[in-house]
Amino acid sequence: MVRIRTHKIADQLGSLGEFIAGQRRAARLSLRQLAAQTGISNPYLSQIERGLRKPSAEVLQQLAKALRISAETLYVRAGILDPDDHPATSVEMAVFADAAITERQKRVLIDVYTSFVAENSRSANDQAPINAKQESRGAGQVGDHSFGAAQESA
Repeated sequence: MVRIRTHKIADQLGSLGEFIAGQRRAARLSLRQLAAQTGISNPYLSQIERGLRKPSAEVLQQLAKALRISAETLYVRAGILDPDDHPATSVEMAVFADAAITERQKRVLIDVYTSFVAENSRSANDQAPINAKQESRGAGQVGDHSFGAAQESA
């Protein structure tokens, strides 16, 4: 079992609280508004933001939902999940951190980005069997790209 040093936990909680406060400000929510949306008391939320309290996974999930960020991101920042096992993309983090756009615009950008990633993943999976079939064909058969290239150079 790996031991975590106490000062490291304090650093993580401080950075978690700072991150939550920054996300709250970016969402243009007051402390009271966020507390009301999550069902967390104002003093408790203030203590979380100042790094004085360690929120439970349930509280982190409520905060993530209200702030429209992934709960996984907060779990990693809180030390609940290993960051190597759950990397957040730099695109998503940049969009969520940008105070120049609205929350709705952030969600739309993330949705578009996510759909592009999913589409590219599907395309890559669909192309693998096609490429394997082409490689298994003999030279000069219809559909073999090298046949067309040989004909054009002749």
